[in-house]
Amino acid sequence: MATVHYTDSEGTVRDIEATPGDSVMETAVRNGVPGIVAECGGSLSCATCHVFVREDQLDGLPEMSEMEDEMLYGTAVDREETSRLSCQIKVAEDTDLHVTTPETQV
Repeated sequence: MATVHYTDSEGTVRDIEATPGDSVMETAVRNGVPGIVAECGGSLSCATCHVFVREDQLDGLPEMSEMEDEMLYGTAVDREETSRLSCQIKVAEDTDLHVTTPETQV
């Protein structure tokens, strides 16, 4: 079972069962997780699905693309070492990922 654990800026955690092949952003939107705006719908043309990945899980994710790296400079909350765009993180069968949403996306 794939699970994404979303923690909001106030510390509330939502554990969501995810469908392999979907993105972390799609999973959040489909399940009404607050803190993921996803204005562009996952087309990598905004930064409103910015998340902070738990540090010990970064190495297990695919390397970020140059375009994602560039888009992270446009986030509403300053980018950190653990920043990723949730639309670019695909859920796998064995995903057990912890992400935190920033205080705001816009």
